[in-house]
Amino acid sequence: MQFGEILDGSFQTIRRNAASMFGSALIVQAIGALFIGIVTVGMFQLSASLESIDSEAEFADAMGPFFAFMAGTLGVSVLIGFLGSVLQGVLVVPVSRSVLNRRTGFKQMWKLAGPRILPLLGVAALLTLGGLLAAAAVIGITILLFTAMGPAALLVVLPLGLGSVVVFVWIGLKLMLAPAAIVVERTGVYNGLLRSWQLTRNNWWRIFGITLVVAIMVGIIAQIVQIPVSLASAAIGGVIAPHPDAESMTSTLVLTTVISTAVGALVGSVTFAFQSSVSSLIYMDLRMRRDGLDVELMRLLETGSDPEGIPGGPSTLPGNAAWPPAGGQFPSAPPGQRPPA
Repeated sequence: MQFGEILDGSFQTIRRNAASMFGSALIVQAIGALFIGIVTVGMFQLSASLESIDSEAEFADAMGPFFAFMAGTLGVSVLIGFLGSVLQGVLVVPVSRSVLNRRTGFKQMWKLAGPRILPLLGVAALLTLGGLLAAAAVIGITILLFTAMGPAALLVVLPLGLGSVVVFVWIGLKLMLAPAAIVVERTGVYNGLLRSWQLTRNNWWRIFGITLVVAIMVGIIAQIVQIPVSLASAAIGGVIAPHPDAESMTSTLVLTTVISTAVGALVGSVTFAFQSSVSSLIYMDLRMRRDGLDVELMRLLETGSDPEGIPGGPSTLPGNAAWPPAGGQFPSAPPGQRPPA
């Protein structure tokens, strides 16, 4: 599949499976938006209370809740990333089925992905923990360098930070297909990570380019949508509280936060579903290039067999062989050879 075909396939998949893909993404985004809204209102109230502080002791007492809210913000971000990694694996079900023009309902999607939830939770926890430990290591090294070298540590910290970002992106893209492999091929956590690493071999730059362009697209769309929401929030604040005081400002903030988080959840669910669809189609494309999966998909399309299963994985019908065939042999390929990657 070419880049345009992947984009078109993603749009078509979401259109045909809106309830399963958009609905599931909306649930996750709504959970994240709820926590973010609570943290936002709490931070505003805490900031307002800081204005009445007159002594260092009161300031020290107020900083405890402040750092707690900051930790809560970080925790919400980690939670959204964790749930997003799990949902990415679940959404590969309607994407893989849409390749054969098969619709997938909300209940059917979760029924097919249900047996793979535990491995998905495991790989999501492993990736999240690995990311947190890597970030903590970089921050710790930065603090030690500044403590030992002072401002001169910038000469080391800047290349270290840039290199860390490059390594993080490289490893992240190498492992991004693990949830899809776990669901479709019914592998474990370790084998799913290993499978993703193997599939992305010699294709990293292509995956990076597609992912980057899609991320820029959805980022621009999200910003365009948020502009009228911000203007509407400001207008609502001017109408409700033309002469603001502490109480009216809090009420206005709650209302505008509810509106902005609701719109953000809607936009985020659409963009997440689209990005997950692109990632799943990249997985299917790499399977076609490396495993000859297109041959199996054509067979399923012609025969209509296994209509309730997940294309590309072990068949749920008795008597049907798993895919890829055992021993690494592929249809129409001489023994010991694979289709070119």
